[in-house]
Amino acid sequence: MYNPEEEHYSIAELADILGVTKETLRRWDNSGKLISVRDVKGYRMYAKSDIELLPEFKFWFDKKEYEPEKPIKPYNVIELFAGAGGLALGFEKSGLKSLVLNELDKDACNTLRINRPDWNILEGDIKKFSFKKYKGEVDIVSGGFPCQAFSYAGKKLGFEDARGTLFFEFARAIKECNPKICLGENVRGLFKHDSGRTLKGMVDILDELGYNVVDPKIVKAIFHKVPQKRERLIIVGIRKDLQAKFDFPPPSNRIYTMRDVLYKGDLFDCDVPKSEGSKYPENKKKILKLIPQGGYWRDLPENLQKEYMGKSFYLGGGKTGMARRLSLDEPSLTLTTSPAQKQTERCHPIETRPLNVREYARIQTFPDEWIFSGSISQQYKQIGNAVPVNLAYFLGCELIKTLNNLEKVR
Repeated sequence: MYNPEEEHYSIAELADILGVTKETLRRWDNSGKLISVRDVKGYRMYAKSDIELLPEFKFWFDKKEYEPEKPIKPYNVIELFAGAGGLALGFEKSGLKSLVLNELDKDACNTLRINRPDWNILEGDIKKFSFKKYKGEVDIVSGGFPCQAFSYAGKKLGFEDARGTLFFEFARAIKECNPKICLGENVRGLFKHDSGRTLKGMVDILDELGYNVVDPKIVKAIFHKVPQKRERLIIVGIRKDLQAKFDFPPPSNRIYTMRDVLYKGDLFDCDVPKSEGSKYPENKKKILKLIPQGGYWRDLPENLQKEYMGKSFYLGGGKTGMARRLSLDEPSLTLTTSPAQKQTERCHPIETRPLNVREYARIQTFPDEWIFSGSISQQYKQIGNAVPVNLAYFLGCELIKTLNNLEKVR
């Protein structure tokens, strides 16, 4: 029986924690492995007392509150492909100092200048900049290099073979600066791109440049106080002459949802501010009004499914992003560069409209005072491409821990 005074997890929250599907949890229910109860609205819920002793969930309940370290001296970062500043802002929050930020997009550069006039912004193509003068001054080189598709088949897998790609420019900056640590981030698809050979080539290049690379890891943002099911591949290298280790941040003890995005709570100290945003045409709005929270095109009557989906209705695949309405009680799906693309719809949980700019920014854990430059579409693009600020904060804390340990043994 459901007890509202006891702590419960929704089926969506539990699926996120374990990295399994809701269907898997339902099978576990049917087999007796899990015990679910129905809340007052009839939703399937799991009482903490029923699941905390099971070995699959023990890691979640055994977590301690995260204790960040403060830097014992100033640590400088050069960031490449800086975008709207998600990674830099999270690093700043952790205690790291931005020495230089490079970005090509003029609107993103304006965003950085508006919010941090004291940051040194190098606007333009990275190929035009040398970083040799910063050698000996920088502790970390970081960046979310765009992943151009390039193949290493039949090549040496070396630094020179990557010339012409943006990863080569990332590696060049590392070679010129010789930082203690390098950190690259990218989409999770890089992990398996070209059967893993692309990532192996990148690791080999960093090794050639004198860095021991920690096993690359796909990090889930929902475990780091980000209300979004976003995953990023993180690559960390530590210079070989330094005896140091890097640990990825442990998962936090709570998953935040769209309710935390829209309303005052532990994540933000006020309801989301009003802001501009995209609008739906009337025909699309009529369709999305029929979609329940957490639902998508399959929740429409069959005649409307066929009308909305067209030929796609008869093709395979779930196409779960189409006509998708977010749920208050789940994290957002991964943001794209537009909230109203047909394949990756991000409809507001309650109102029938796309998420607006400030809602988009909160999902990426940007503070409300962070201003985005450019047109509405440009603002969406900057936010959708950003590293979530809170994820960057926890990565920054672990980088500081590594650098502090290096200072202690000198």
